[in-house]
Amino acid sequence: GPKFVHTIYHFARYVMIENMKKLPVGTGIPFAEAVMWGPKDMYMAKARHRVAYNKLLQILQREDFIFEEYREKTQ
Repeated sequence: GPKFVHTIYHFARYVMIENMKKLPVGTGIPFAEAVMWGPKDMYMAKARHRVAYNKLLQILQREDFIFEEYREKTQ
């Protein structure tokens, strides 16, 4: 349900940040530090969060749909 997806979203974000700490981007500021900075405009931060959250939901729904189709074809 929604709580599971929310937990997975936060876990995926944590894993991404940890990976980025190991593989810094070529800019002067490592990506992981930039992700952890608090935004100056909370409205924009919430909007970015909603966009990322919705994108993750779409990806998970697409994966579930593909798995269901695969399961039906194998039966």
